[in-house]
Amino acid sequence: MKLALIGTGKIIEDALFAMEPVETIERTAIFARPHSRDKAEKFAKQYAIKEVYTDYEELLEKTEADTVYIGLINSAHYPYAKQALLAGKNVILEKPFTGFYEETKDLEKIANDKKLFIFEAITVLHNEMKKNLNKLGNIRMALCNYSQYSSRYDAYLEGDITHSFDPAYYGGSLYDINVYNIHYCVGLFGEPKDATYYPNIGPNGIDTSGTLVMEYDGFSAVCTGSKDSDSPGYVCVQGEKGFMKVDSKPNIASELKTVYADENIKEKVKDAAGAMVRATITEDYKAPEHHHRMTQEFTDFARVIDEKDYETAKEFLDETVAVVKVLETARKKAGIEF
Repeated sequence: MKLALIGTGKIIEDALFAMEPVETIERTAIFARPHSRDKAEKFAKQYAIKEVYTDYEELLEKTEADTVYIGLINSAHYPYAKQALLAGKNVILEKPFTGFYEETKDLEKIANDKKLFIFEAITVLHNEMKKNLNKLGNIRMALCNYSQYSSRYDAYLEGDITHSFDPAYYGGSLYDINVYNIHYCVGLFGEPKDATYYPNIGPNGIDTSGTLVMEYDGFSAVCTGSKDSDSPGYVCVQGEKGFMKVDSKPNIASELKTVYADENIKEKVKDAAGAMVRATITEDYKAPEHHHRMTQEFTDFARVIDEKDYETAKEFLDETVAVVKVLETARKKAGIEF
């Protein structure tokens, strides 16, 4: 995969570092707005990137890259991705994919019509969880929490509104941070029957935190995301026969604990609270260590593109389309306007 990086922000800096050990990626070009050209030149020198552009149309026309990675503000995702697809480039698009479901469907159609790949760059561990889901019996609930006090929240309280807290740029907690929780649930259980969001709304109408409830047959998934307060992060799925839990922030998940009833031992005892305690089996999974939390996803994207693995690409995109639908449904029901 020959890659052009679009942007010069923190996420681009992280991505450049993350893909350093990925031999199947050739970092070919970088784009910056004219006022950020110096930063792009610095990255180009540091990572041996041959091409630097400040005109996006020129990049798409002249670059050797077959794929663009778009790490711009949320509101720029759709127009930059559409322009790239129409120019015949594959697209890796940062989360959240787009601000509107209609935009996501448009990008999906263009990519399919032109036999191109488009991915959402989001790191989750739900593939390993899928393998253990049937050990839990009938699922009864999923509880997810990704909360961290934003480095921009103090400024927001003082009236200095950055893109991440601005509805004009599709900011807010639901799209910026709770999206990880939603990806876990959609990846594990599919598209929900309905989704309702209970936000804490700031003075400019954006959600600084909130809880999303997704309804499935027989259970609900409850996802909390916060940019205005802290809490330990986790993803926990509970079934009649056991549970599994990621005990960390969902975006950096590297370990999974699965605990389920041992069907060979029938004896049960009660604990001090009067609860029935079953004999259980515990399985611990630890993901292989990587150079950076984003390294594996870039490795996967490069493989899918190079091998033209349309089946896997469709699985990725189907999940993204369902997530965007959940985001839009929940946002509109909560009265949050972009």
